[in-house]
Amino acid sequence: MVRGKTEMRRIENAASRQVTFSKRRNGLLKKAYELSVLCDAEVAVIVFSPRGKLYEFSSSSVERTIGRYKMHTKDVNIMDKGTDSDIQQWRSEATDIAKKIEVIEAQKGKLLGDGLESCSLKELCELEAQMERSLHKIRGRKQYVLTEQIAQLKDKVRVLLQENVKLHKECRIQPQLQLASTRDVGPKNHGNQEITEVETELVIGRPGIWEDK
Repeated sequence: MVRGKTEMRRIENAASRQVTFSKRRNGLLKKAYELSVLCDAEVAVIVFSPRGKLYEFSSSSVERTIGRYKMHTKDVNIMDKGTDSDIQQWRSEATDIAKKIEVIEAQKGKLLGDGLESCSLKELCELEAQMERSLHKIRGRKQYVLTEQIAQLKDKVRVLLQENVKLHKECRIQPQLQLASTRDVGPKNHGNQEITEVETELVIGRPGIWEDK
């Protein structure tokens, strides 16, 4: 036999209703206390009896808990409203950026010579003037780059000329050193070779005096 779900409805008998209220109220307050102690939760319970009598329980302070609840619901509502507003703003910005990109792409195509069929005479004159300004800037930049490169090449040529002069001077000094070393070589040989000496005789007196003897 399957029991169906019992339908809950108001107790008609006033005495029975008061007894049930007292029992359930005490049980509710007890469960709230156990929840606050076991789970270290901030709990507040407010109950008004059918006659308007107040019963309450709070783990800290009912006013503090209610104030915290109001702040929390207020922050949630602000965040929700802020999120919706931000989404709308982002969508609007994305649409504006897409339109700007489309205009830039069309302008770029016209500068390249595409899509000129829909341009009026005024627009064509403006494009021509814009291109002339761009060419002027490009030529100015080109002239500056060429000037810098020429200056760098001149510096390299000057360095190479200095190196060339230095090498010429070194080439002139080396033959002179070789000639000087050649002149220093004499008839004497050193080491194990024979040494040639010239004997000289000193004669004092009238010529021929020693020859008679």
